[in-house]
Amino acid sequence: MFRLTAAGRFLLFLFLSAFLLAPLRSRATDVPPKRELRGVWIATVENIDWPSSRSLTPEQQRREYRRMLDDHQKSGINAVFVQVRPASDAFYQSSLEPWSKWLTGTQGKAPTPLWDPLPFLIDEAHQRGMEFHAWFNPYRATMDTVTRRLATNHPYRRHPEWFMRYSGKLLYNPGLPEVRQYINQVILDVVQRYDIDGVHFDDYFYPYPEAGQVIHDEQAYARFNPDNLPVADWRRQNVNILIRDLHTSIQQAKRWVKFGISPFGVWRNQTSDPNGSATKAFQGYDGLYADALEWTRQGWIDYVLPQLYWSTGFRVAQYPVLVEWWARNANGRHVYIGHGAYRMLESTRSDSVWRNPRELPRQVRLNRTFPAEVNGSVFFSSKSLMANALHTTDSLRQHEFRYPALVPAMPWLDAVPPRPAQQLTASTQLTVNTLTWQPGPVAADGDKAVYYALYRFNEDQTPTPDDPRNLLALIRPQMGGKLQFQDTTARFGKGYAYYLTAFDRLHNESRPISVRTTGRPAEVVVAQQAPPIPIPAPAPEPQPTTPPVATTPRPTPPRPTTVNTPTKVKVKTKPKRRSLLERIFGRR
Repeated sequence: MFRLTAAGRFLLFLFLSAFLLAPLRSRATDVPPKRELRGVWIATVENIDWPSSRSLTPEQQRREYRRMLDDHQKSGINAVFVQVRPASDAFYQSSLEPWSKWLTGTQGKAPTPLWDPLPFLIDEAHQRGMEFHAWFNPYRATMDTVTRRLATNHPYRRHPEWFMRYSGKLLYNPGLPEVRQYINQVILDVVQRYDIDGVHFDDYFYPYPEAGQVIHDEQAYARFNPDNLPVADWRRQNVNILIRDLHTSIQQAKRWVKFGISPFGVWRNQTSDPNGSATKAFQGYDGLYADALEWTRQGWIDYVLPQLYWSTGFRVAQYPVLVEWWARNANGRHVYIGHGAYRMLESTRSDSVWRNPRELPRQVRLNRTFPAEVNGSVFFSSKSLMANALHTTDSLRQHEFRYPALVPAMPWLDAVPPRPAQQLTASTQLTVNTLTWQPGPVAADGDKAVYYALYRFNEDQTPTPDDPRNLLALIRPQMGGKLQFQDTTARFGKGYAYYLTAFDRLHNESRPISVRTTGRPAEVVVAQQAPPIPIPAPAPEPQPTTPPVATTPRPTPPRPTTVNTPTKVKVKTKPKRRSLLERIFGRR
């Protein structure tokens, strides 16, 4: 009798798995996700990502940033998380905190020649169809304790009583109400003055524990603990109050600015809490006093972005286990997964699965098995993704992120779509099809269209709004510019259907208008007028599942265009019965 060796049986298993599961895989990946956040962290602390050196001139900084965004745009990135306040300093013009030494070389020294980088950083991202999330470190004040090097306008100079020394750093004391008020003021200053899309925190709240180090907040604990909480619960309450109050401040200032946090990847282990994950790792709830589960339960944040920097094979904190846990505990908020792209550049033996070039793409595909709960991926960090370690970035470009994706909408912030564009016209020439249109009227909530999506379908295709493979372009209007797009990839003599939709600031999509060309030269086609749109009611804000934090002892877990050359003009009129657009896209 013929017998296979163990290695042979394993190879046979792989072959049969690939053969039997291939049809299932192909069906599962037939249509890539239309909406998926694809982000990257751009760290400025210690010049990790940008600028690469403290000695770069402003022009060199601008060129480097543009090259970075161009590279990420090729990788399908649609959001950047840029660290604008790494250590109680500023990568923007501020009257509250000093210029960052990682920008100019010396803390407090202004750029020469003088410029404010933040409007540039935001505008370059928006021009490439990327959201800009301003990343703040709320509590870190310095990277050392040499206070003589601090700028004269550093907050430590005015209020040394606000700070604690821990492990060679100065940290703001989260237990002081005046500290929370000040941090709120700093962030709100940026929200009000700059056109950011989001406010972002990472995992640094109370410091990571270190042997022999003690958090000296005894005086604040004695003065500001009216509920007589145990110290651990009191510290969590201090963080929760900051998150709660900042969420309220942001929404009152600009309702379209999102607030999200990237906590440590493990909330709690099941051995500590039955609601925890099946892991055996450090716990953010206990070690950093960061109760991320409470933030989503209360609706204080719009997205949670856990840092799952472990592989699918890391036993104490397996990636699939944690993705499933965070998906199950989304509480109606978006979940984006933080991926450790930098791990592929390490030579660590503790998690050798990262040496497999398939690991990162596998994680992205696993996220997509939770389409209703997991809404995207963010990679740490920019230079790691650009390094293309193990050709992983190539894989993302050619497979997982081959087609563009739109940023997911947040109906609890805004569920009202913008009005459709008007007077969409297609003009065909030998080498290009030119589409022009006019903006639609203001929506019921006062929002205008911020950008447009243009879909193109061949004559033999059934138009559908859900397949991003037909997304030809995202067009963001320029100040004073004409609303138009030139389709240089259209083949001469071939007819197409073009669908145009409008998007507001929070990525709600309008009902489309369309034109259909026949492929004849010198043809002008005008879209039909769109009928009025029923506006859906905004989604209700989730109700808190526990009492407010201040009283909670322990948080619970148109017309034809005239031209001078012979043209064929088609003017579609509104039909009496439901149109094809309504049958495909539905009424809104």
